[in-house]
Amino acid sequence: MKTFKVTSVNISEKKGTGKEPVKQVELSDIGIANDAHSGKWHRQVSMLSEASIAKSEELAGRKFAPGEFAENITTSGITLYKTAPLDRFISGDIELMVTQIGKKCHGDGCAIFQEVGKCVMPKEGIFVKVIKGGSLTANTTFEYHPKVLKIRIITLSDRASKGEYKDLSGPFVKKITEEFLESKNRHFEFTTNIIPDDSVLLTEEINKAVSDNFDIIITTGGTGIGKRDITPDVVKPMLDKEITGIMELIRVKYGMKKPNALISRAVAGTINNSLVYTLPGSVKAVKEYLAEILPTIEHSIYMMCGLDLH
Repeated sequence: MKTFKVTSVNISEKKGTGKEPVKQVELSDIGIANDAHSGKWHRQVSMLSEASIAKSEELAGRKFAPGEFAENITTSGITLYKTAPLDRFISGDIELMVTQIGKKCHGDGCAIFQEVGKCVMPKEGIFVKVIKGGSLTANTTFEYHPKVLKIRIITLSDRASKGEYKDLSGPFVKKITEEFLESKNRHFEFTTNIIPDDSVLLTEEINKAVSDNFDIIITTGGTGIGKRDITPDVVKPMLDKEITGIMELIRVKYGMKKPNALISRAVAGTINNSLVYTLPGSVKAVKEYLAEILPTIEHSIYMMCGLDLH
């Protein structure tokens, strides 16, 4: 388990000013008591690493005091900006959840920007929300617990399930999704299998994935109008909320060039805490669908976890 240390805790009573180091801060459901940035929102506590501060020190030719970048918590031993929203930092009873990486630069309104020409906080500072509070001091050690996205891929194919031909679409879903999540500094794990076009088996597979708290469930195959194409018929009644926009966009966008794309009956939505997407069975169609779906994944997961980043 990766750990890191707190080297300073800092507060300010007014926004737009640097923060002053203090011996101890009290973390609660509003952030840090007596700090200008506390409140019932997602950017309760700011954090910045000493390694990031050192970059500005080299440019400025001077040392920066803890809190001068308006960070509440100064750290060492972790590259904070390579974490991701929903990751957690835990120390004893204290638990913090990452909510945002970086922020909008204030430009000329920032004293450090005026001095150095750029400020490291907008790119490498992060924000966290207090999940469990407590007293925090310098020299406290935190454990880093990344959010591991659990992804279930289910291929529906009578012939592939019998071994009559190799499943291509399932592995392709995994490959494309994996590449996307890696680009977002995400941690993840996949579980895959192949079943025949059977409504009972598909229902069982989805119910089990939901019960096992999979974040994302992706099916491939069975979205057309053939007699054995049953995926949308099974999945749609199971959804708590249907996400209609994604599939409507895909059908219109690709249907304008290839009318056959309009025949797809693919659906998307949520079941409990799981996002569910049904994709066609061809590799080409999978690529087209994921090109539209994946850019919405992170925000959808945030919403499912109650993290409103609008």
